[in-house]
Amino acid sequence: MNNNIIKIFTGNANTALAQKICDYLDLELGRAEVRQFSDGETSVELGENVRGMDVFLIQSTCAPANTNLMELLILIDAVKRASAKRITVVTPYYGYSRQDRKVRPRSPITAKLIADLLSTTGSQRLLCVDLHAGQIQGFFDIPVDNLYAMPVLLDGIRERLDRDEPLVVVSPDAGGVERARAFAKRMHAGLAIADKRRERANVSEVMHIVGDVRDKTAIIVDDIVDTAGSLTQTADAVQDMGARRVLGAITHPVLSGPALKRIEESSLEQLIVTDTIPMRAQDGPLEKISVSTISHLLGEAIRRIHNEESVSSLFV
Repeated sequence: MNNNIIKIFTGNANTALAQKICDYLDLELGRAEVRQFSDGETSVELGENVRGMDVFLIQSTCAPANTNLMELLILIDAVKRASAKRITVVTPYYGYSRQDRKVRPRSPITAKLIADLLSTTGSQRLLCVDLHAGQIQGFFDIPVDNLYAMPVLLDGIRERLDRDEPLVVVSPDAGGVERARAFAKRMHAGLAIADKRRERANVSEVMHIVGDVRDKTAIIVDDIVDTAGSLTQTADAVQDMGARRVLGAITHPVLSGPALKRIEESSLEQLIVTDTIPMRAQDGPLEKISVSTISHLLGEAIRRIHNEESVSSLFV
């Protein structure tokens, strides 16, 4: 790869992941000072030339979501005004993705608003991982590459399984059935679904498990774990129905509010997550959570986009 024509920059959301991606590509992370003034305004200053270059901006819009989003928008504007040839935004975790439709009268579709902001500011391509709803790609008028974390999570799961162990993949809600079915197909496992009722945001109750989980190792798969209510209730329900072991595989570890306490006290034996969102240093050691890096997958996608090669063939 010719590092004279490609540059990678990052904000403050997930610098560790950005560095791992650069290590995979054998590139140096671009110099950029991204900081806040005392009044909270974000300041960005690029430390090197990007004129005529293929620039990739790596920034998850995770907590603090508004700060990280503003950093990304200002980075895009800085690179555009510095005459970059092409700007690709890499958002391993696309924040606001759960606000992708009108759930009640007079409510916004914020995922579409974020798409408009990214496009209008100057992004020419988006690279993300496991969008909450694939239809969000249609919110953009620019090319979108939505990568799947499944290969990374599958490797993490298989490391914890015994040979010929009977398996069942569990979706914590009806909306995740397609994802769970894809996992089950690749693991030659059965499929089960949690029948869930959600009374209000971040509050849900598992009512019933549809499918056979008795005497099997249950693997709960989903794209996002936020407060961990659905995840831990599903794990406990599956355990009550006779599952031998319960594992979890989640792409984006939002882990807000009581999530960590719930996970540690639940029936989950292990929760495998990726590093699309960094684990907070103040959380300390977490015995039940294991992080698998997605840097090589993102790095390979960036290499292919830069070289105008197929990205979809990564998952064939």
